[in-house]
Amino acid sequence: MTTLTKREDHSLYANAFGFLRQPLDFDPAQSSADLIITGIPFDLATTGRSGSRFGPEAIRKASVNLAWEGKRWPWFFNLKDHLSVADCGDLVFECGNAQDMSDTLFQHADQLLSAGKRMLTLGGDHFISLPLLRAHAKHYGPLALVHFDAHTDDYDLGGKFDHGTMFHHAQIEGLIDASASTQIGIRTTYDHKNTPFNVLDASYVNSAPVAEIVEKIRDTVGDRRIYLTFDIDCLDPAYAPGTGTPVCGGLTSDRALHLLRGLQGLDIVGMDVVEVAPAYDHADITALAGATIALEMLYLQASKSKTT
Repeated sequence: MTTLTKREDHSLYANAFGFLRQPLDFDPAQSSADLIITGIPFDLATTGRSGSRFGPEAIRKASVNLAWEGKRWPWFFNLKDHLSVADCGDLVFECGNAQDMSDTLFQHADQLLSAGKRMLTLGGDHFISLPLLRAHAKHYGPLALVHFDAHTDDYDLGGKFDHGTMFHHAQIEGLIDASASTQIGIRTTYDHKNTPFNVLDASYVNSAPVAEIVEKIRDTVGDRRIYLTFDIDCLDPAYAPGTGTPVCGGLTSDRALHLLRGLQGLDIVGMDVVEVAPAYDHADITALAGATIALEMLYLQASKSKTT
């Protein structure tokens, strides 16, 4: 009889279920981990192409390509030495019921935050940020939003469940302070004269020095607690074709990673990566980009722990 042994360092894909090959932990509030990863297979609020419900699965699968490195370049320290991470799998909610997903996600996040956990959430469409913001604002007060996207997602469209309206509702509900918030990579129509956000549009972000952009972000958020959200369509479709509403003229993956690294030391209390829709990408390019961005977010958390 052949005995299965744990040899994760010798195999890339075998038994790789959780993000970065982490074993799944279905009781995350009782976990000893510092940070909990949750997948939200939801795309009922999508206005363009559906399919981001398969994003969490695709990001996890792509993440095995990143698990072998140990000391992730260019951080040069082992993530596990400074941050313990658990993947609790996907949120379970009533199929086809957006309200149930929203309520269940809020309760899930509230429970984890009450247990002293930090969160990285994998979407799913961008609507998931709203119940997550509700839970984080309950625990931390109004937050500064650092938002990477092609769209501002603060449109007043009237719909209750729409992945283009979350930050409009978040302002009304007092979850975020728009004057302390930054939107990065925007390249679709918005009210540029009256927007309450500090918008760094894609044309500027693609041409300005990274250090200058990072300084603007830091000046805007100050010492506020931050919710960091990354819609994968912030990247140009050349780097992330697998998404519901792709827009040409976006960021390269390299520039996005440099900007994320520039946030090191800021008080980031919640994070998500959303809108990966793998069916529109035959080569897993988008899922790998999403997994890489998620890993950079973990390193931001680990680097903060490393210096405290």
